[in-house]
Amino acid sequence: MSARRVIQIGDPRLKNKNKSIVDFVDKRLGFLIADLKDTMNKTGLVGIAAPQIGRNFCIFVTHPRNTGTRNIGKEDVFRVYINPQITHFSPEKTIIYEGCGSVAKGQLFGPVKRPREITIEAFNEKGEKFELTTDGLLARVIQHEYDHMTGIEFTEKIFDYKKITSRSTYIANIRDAAETKKLLEITKIEYKNC
Repeated sequence: MSARRVIQIGDPRLKNKNKSIVDFVDKRLGFLIADLKDTMNKTGLVGIAAPQIGRNFCIFVTHPRNTGTRNIGKEDVFRVYINPQITHFSPEKTIIYEGCGSVAKGQLFGPVKRPREITIEAFNEKGEKFELTTDGLLARVIQHEYDHMTGIEFTEKIFDYKKITSRSTYIANIRDAAETKKLLEITKIEYKNC
């Protein structure tokens, strides 16, 4: 288990069909989860999906926390989502700047409009089904990583291409703005086993 290279946009593995996981006791699953966690931590990302490290399986991980790019208030714990399905999208939407480790090594940010709150069902690393309803950065990261399950990059969802910016400009002018912090604030984490 170790950090892997994050593959970049244009690599066909980001568009390939991803396989569902059926064997939750296969030790290769544990290795994959460890690789995802190590890669996310080494690269300073707040989420990463298996296709981004060249593994075409329906699994991603999240860990919204303070990083070099994100400066948030309430953090969340490390979570694993296996065979995920988003079951509810709120009608209210927000526009938040997103980046991605698979797009020019995370140096590009653009505004993306997504539902403010979502509910997702998935399995954890023990094969236990759960449901999670959340908002803020956690909902945003889940939707972003979920898109990787269907081969979608955030660049395909940018709301206004004239507002694409570099990582350094995002950090200097957008990251710590009051409106950005308000939109990224996680105010709801409702978790239950199914």
